[in-house]
Formats: sequence, structure tokens, C-alpha cells
Amino acid sequence: MGLILWAAPLSAILIIFLTRTTRMHHIISIAVSAIVLAVTWFLTWKVMVEGIVEYGFIGKLFYLDAFSIILLNLVVIISMLTAIYNIGYLNHEKKNGEIGSNRIRLFYMLLYGFIFTMVFTLTVNNMGLMWIAVEAITLASTFLVGFHNDKKAVEAAWKYVIICSVGIAIAMLGIVFLHISSLGVTDGAGVLDWTTLYGNADKLNGPVLRFAFIFILIGFGTKAGLAPMHTWLPDAHSQAPSSVSALLSGVLLNTSLYPIIRTVSIVNKNMGSSAFTGRLLIGIGLLSLAVAAIFIITQKDYKRLLAYSSIEHIGIITIAMGVFTPAAVFAGLFHMINHSFTKSMLFLTSGNILQKYGTREIVKVQRLIKVLPFSGTVFLIGLFAIGGTPPFSVFASEFSILISIFEDHRFILGVTITVLLTLVFVGIVSTLFRMFYSDNSKENVTPGETNKYGVAVIVIMLIIISITGLYMPEGVLNLMVNAQNIITGGI
Repeated sequence: MGLILWAAPLSAILIIFLTRTTRMHHIISIAVSAIVLAVTWFLTWKVMVEGIVEYGFIGKLFYLDAFSIILLNLVVIISMLTAIYNIGYLNHEKKNGEIGSNRIRLFYMLLYGFIFTMVFTLTVNNMGLMWIAVEAITLASTFLVGFHNDKKAVEAAWKYVIICSVGIAIAMLGIVFLHISSLGVTDGAGVLDWTTLYGNADKLNGPVLRFAFIFILIGFGTKAGLAPMHTWLPDAHSQAPSSVSALLSGVLLNTSLYPIIRTVSIVNKNMGSSAFTGRLLIGIGLLSLAVAAIFIITQKDYKRLLAYSSIEHIGIITIAMGVFTPAAVFAGLFHMINHSFTKSMLFLTSGNILQKYGTREIVKVQRLIKVLPFSGTVFLIGLFAIGGTPPFSVFASEFSILISIFEDHRFILGVTITVLLTLVFVGIVSTLFRMFYSDNSKENVTPGETNKYGVAVIVIMLIIISITGLYMPEGVLNLMVNAQNIITGGI
């Protein structure tokens, strides 16, 4: 099953290359996404029953536990939804003469290369291969960021690849130090395997391990969009096609945090506390929150505003992992899930808005609900949801994180986060509400949805974030509890 999970997206690239019609490209995309989803759900069932799924292709290369399977499900579910969305989105682009059949074929080939690299990152046991996979994510997604091939898109792609490559190079130093810390402990089989490193964490060289964590945090944190290494993110997320923006924000950022959290588990077990990693994670998380709050208030581009919101939420997750109590880690995992669906929904909806109005400028988008009744309504509700208002899922996880912080007697931290979240909410509301009610534009935009497939997808996502704010299925809840135990070591 592990081989199928890897082979399906790679096979999609080859099959799409060999076919010529856009219709076939859509069919292949849906079929492959469905296969990957089915395999992932089978593996999820195995993880729920057995705890761990390992396949010994080379040693124990393929590895899944409750933590990785949660993030893997986010990747494949959102990939499936964006595959449906892409049918209407790309057909509209083709109809307007913005892209041709060959460009659509290239788009799908790049997209499934991107998806493969994320799936591979989350299913390998070896930290070295994990690093290679994250670097491959950068290479696979760079051309998607610059896909529109205009000046701003190309500039964003260059900025993305340069900054993230520097970050990944720094992460490589962290992986080297991680290996050095294990010399004499894990020589031979299992070198750099996370399970081996974690199982022998108390024997690793502590000072070297701390160096490793600093480099890994900075390196992979660059890819995750943590401040002050975040500067690539607003450009990349705003210039990429909207379905790609949804994947970048909804699942790529989680995938980039994944090796950081795996390393946190090793370091904290080695040191017997979370004091060292906690200070760094909380500090960089707060900085990310503060940067996001400042720039959200001043944004004139609604896709860039959503991008800065992603920096905010990755900062919140990082703070939760820094607090490192069971309740905080559980809430952080919960927030990963909620942010993925909510932000992906908003970016997909922004694609519908962009295709209708032809602009990313907030002031030029007016009477949104009248022009796009479904997309406008979902966008309005989604803004309240991502701002953390009840009863939506983001409120539930943010509230849980704050409760866990106050329970740990970190009152100043809790108050600071509350103030910053309030500023973000005010910024989102004051900046974007003019899109719904202003009517000063002289341009006449014909009402009506342009992407009916996209409407269906965003409505499904809205239902998901509405339900999970009030109810969590028992199977998902058990997986999250098991993931929290894996990260914290069962404390």
C-alpha cells in the first residue's frame, strides 16, 4: 500500500504527459486523487488498529503513526477537493484564452509532482530523506508559484525558491548536527531514522542536539513561513493559481512544520523538559503573530491578506508546540486541521472572486454577495471563521490553545496572544468588509458564479469547518490523542 501511495501521483505525471485533451487531464486528476485518498484511508484504519504502519523497502523506510497520518489525510483530502475545483477553474481560464491545453497539461504534471513530494515527506521514517523531500517540495512548487508567467508571478517564484533554498540549506546543517549527536549510539542500521533517534534520545549528545534543533527550526521554519523568514510567503501565495495557494497554505505549511515537531520530541526527551525548545518556539511564534497583525491591517490585496493570516496561524501552532503540555499539543494538532480546511476554503473562494472581477485589489471588489451569491457568502462566513469566531472550528482550537496556556500559568503569554488575535480580527474585518457592501465602482460586473465545481467544493469545506467546531468524530479524536502522546512522549 505504501508503494501505491507513492506510485499513484508519479504515474499521474507520466499518464498526463502522454495524453493530449484537457478532459482526459481532468479525469486522470480526479481518478488519481481518489486512489490516493482510498489508500490513505485504508492506512488510516491500519494505524488506528495497529498504532504504527511500517514497510521495509529499505530498512524501515515507510513509516506512519497517528501524527503523520493526520497530516497525510489533510494533504490527500484537500488535494482531492482542489482536483474537483480545478475542473471549473482551468476550464474558465481556457475559455478566456488565458491558458491553452498544453499549459493545463503542464499544470497538472507540476501539481502531482508537488503532491508526491508532500506525501513522501510525511511517510518516510528517515530524517535525512525527510530533508530531501522538503527540498523537492520547493523545486516542485516553484514553477506552480510562477505559473502565470507574468512579471509579478516570476518575481514571486524567484523569491520563493531563493529564500526557501537558503532555509533548506540551513536545515541540512541541522540534520548533519543531528547525525553527529547520535554517533556511537545509532551507528549502522537506523541512522537518522526518527524512531531510532527518539528511542535513544536520552543517549544522544545534548549540546550538539541543541545546535541541531536551532538550525532545523530556522531552516524548516523558513519553509513553514515563520517570521522573520516569512518574506517569500505573501508573494508566493498571492501570485500562485488559487488551487495552488490553497495547497501551499492549507497543507504545505503543516508539512514543513512536521520535521520541526519530530525534532522537538527528540530534544525534549533528551533534555527531560521543554524549556529549551519552548523558549525558541514561543518566541518565534509570537513574532509571527505580531508581524501578521501589523501587515494584515495595511493590506490592499485580499490574497496577500490571506497569506499573512497563514503566518499568524502557523505562529499559533508553533506557540502551542512550545508550551508542550498535553493539552497544548492536542490543541495545536486540532488547530492544524482547522486552519487547513478554513484557509484552503478561503483561497479557493478567492479564486472565484479573482476570475469574476479580474483583480486582487480589495477596493475594486464591491457588492460581492450580489455578484457572487454563493462564493461571496462563503467568503464572508470564512472570514469570521478564520478570525476565530464561534461556532467555527478555528475558534474551538484557538480557545483550546489559550485555555492550555492559562492552565500552565503563562498569564502574560496568554494575554499577549489574546491582544494580537484581537488585532488580527479587527484588521480582517475592517480591511475586507468593504468588498461586501461598498458600491462606488463604475465598472459593471455581471452577477453569476463562474466555477460551479468550485462552489460545490467550498460549500463542502464550509460544512466541514462548521461541524468540527462543535463535534469531533471519535476516530479522529482517538488519532489526535495518540498523536499528542507520540509528540509529548506520553507525559
